Amino acid sequence: MPSVSRRYATPRSRFDRPSGQADEGLLAPVVLMVSGGADSTALLVLAATSALDIDDGRGTARIARERLHVLHVNHQLRGIDAEEDEEFVRDLSSRYGIPCTIRRVDVSALAAGTDGNVENAGRTVRYAEAARLANELSRELGTPRSAARIVTAHTADDRAETFFMNAIRGAGASGLSSIPRRRNRIVRPLLDRTHEELCEVLRMRGIVWREDDTNADTRYLRAYVRHELMPVIERRNPRVTASLASTCDILSDEDAYLTSVASRALRDLTRGEKDGLVVLDAGRLAALEVAIARRVVRQALLSVCPDARLEARHVAATLSIVAAGEGSVTVSLGVDVRVQHGLLVMRARRAAPAPSAAWLEVPGRLALSGSRELVARLLPVEPGSDPVGRARAHAREWDGESVLLDAQAAGVDPARGGRLWVDAPHPGEVLCPLGMHGQSKKLSDLLGEARVPLAERAATPVVHVSPTGSVVWVAPLRADERVRCTSATRWLLELTLVQR
Repeated sequence: MPSVSRRYATPRSRFDRPSGQADEGLLAPVVLMVSGGADSTALLVLAATSALDIDDGRGTARIARERLHVLHVNHQLRGIDAEEDEEFVRDLSSRYGIPCTIRRVDVSALAAGTDGNVENAGRTVRYAEAARLANELSRELGTPRSAARIVTAHTADDRAETFFMNAIRGAGASGLSSIPRRRNRIVRPLLDRTHEELCEVLRMRGIVWREDDTNADTRYLRAYVRHELMPVIERRNPRVTASLASTCDILSDEDAYLTSVASRALRDLTRGEKDGLVVLDAGRLAALEVAIARRVVRQALLSVCPDARLEARHVAATLSIVAAGEGSVTVSLGVDVRVQHGLLVMRARRAAPAPSAAWLEVPGRLALSGSRELVARLLPVEPGSDPVGRARAHAREWDGESVLLDAQAAGVDPARGGRLWVDAPHPGEVLCPLGMHGQSKKLSDLLGEARVPLAERAATPVVHVSPTGSVVWVAPLRADERVRCTSATRWLLELTLVQR
């Protein structure tokens, strides 16, 4: 998703290499992710004025001002409030002499094109933009990318909340270890501090911060845990946040050890691999301790399809066919898993190419990807016949692969013919599905309810009245209510999706 990026320099915005400085790690950029809320505002202030441990080999120490760079991502979700957040972060960065980069991304549109989860889309965007900025700054400085640091303002409260969120969803040791102190270049130096402690730091310095009203919306799981669940638990144990911090550290250490054991086991069991394919020794996998076997399967599946959102049931289903010595299952994003001839084969399903945007002549044919084509015909309605009943019978007979619609409602002139525009689904696109009596629905929701895998959604042909016109048919899922046949229909538009 394209973003708008603006970098605001200050007199200290150039990273000049100090004379005689040899350690590239001490020169590498430190990207501070700042939203404008209390925690991230405190992060900016502490990074500029105090000592922090960013895991660069120096322990708790002052960070050279020349290394610091602020990143603010405007999700474009909150109108004027988001604009004011952006202005606040820019001004605060300037006050401390730290360069600031603003990036704007339409997170709502991005979420609509995936699973519809705005929280997940926003988090993905933030880390992607932070990684991109860290890489850009590393290139400017001539330092290794691995030496850069991306610093977030997660606190002990965030860690406790994430623990319960993952417990509610159902998670293993990795999820229950909650937020790690470091993951690759991402470090979290404030995990031992509470939100209230950081607020007090800001109050003592007379610094205000921005409040996001959505943080109080308990429809979001984190807000529910924060405002509904945590107060109840804290009444029983006021030190629950500190207690969970120790628990998470223990789980994190044990998870790291088991992960390393599983990684070695995976290497030993691998009999072949290439892009999108892993083959394991099924017999030896079945002989492993189940705790290690689960991790081996998870690592193998993610190596085949890094974007897969794995659940415990996916791993359990895989291990069940391993134990049986035969069988097949399909897991997240259409990854095919099967046991045959003593081998466990995991293969990613390659997404079919999206249909090229083109006109479909009526009558006429349009070739699509994957040896498919769309066929359009015009059929007259015989006097005295029932076009509505005929359309229903036709849909049942073809099981959705072909539809009969009102030609004139679709903008096709029966006397001269016409044409329709065929394209791939677009983020935010809506239709009025047939049978919903004019109610609108996001196209992404329709595809999700039809269980079309994310990797295959771009290959779904969508027929429109025109390039900017309304939807006629999402082939082969649903026609639009506005082009349905009625008793007044005189010409039928037949659209059929066929294999060549």
